[in-house]
Amino acid sequence: MIRSVEKQELPLLREMAIKTFRETFGEFIKEADLDYFYTHDLALETLEKEWSHPESAYYFVLHDHQPVGFLKVNWGEAQTEHELENAFEIQRIYVLKSHQGYGLGKALFEFALEKAVAGGFSWAWLGVWEKNFKAQKFYFKYGFERFSEHEYVTGETVDIDWLLKKRINEEK
Repeated sequence: MIRSVEKQELPLLREMAIKTFRETFGEFIKEADLDYFYTHDLALETLEKEWSHPESAYYFVLHDHQPVGFLKVNWGEAQTEHELENAFEIQRIYVLKSHQGYGLGKALFEFALEKAVAGGFSWAWLGVWEKNFKAQKFYFKYGFERFSEHEYVTGETVDIDWLLKKRINEEK
């Protein structure tokens, strides 16, 4: 089951975001840079501001009625890049390592695509780390293609994210 994150659940979202980010990138990023990211990008105040934005949404995926992963999507001015017209950004998809391999990330991804189609957006797009070959392969299977790249900064660590897009609705 997938449902919206409630405001009172933002501390849980923060805790999960920190844990999943560490599980995913901890071996590639210096501890000091991770700590900076957690206290700035994942600060409760930052998450509350993002959660409150009218053109962003956070969702939990549940297992046994407990949140085990989350999704963040953006459209309009909330997007992190503005290269595409009438676009829907899938900004974050994370599932706790203990619950990976059960299709929960795929469920979140397909849920996001359904939201984009239902919203009448022309494009769905996302950023993926240039060295995350497993995720790239997954997105390419869904018909996404690379169209650009941007820097992803974590403290003093600078990585490159590939930007991938897929047309989901024809122009009106």
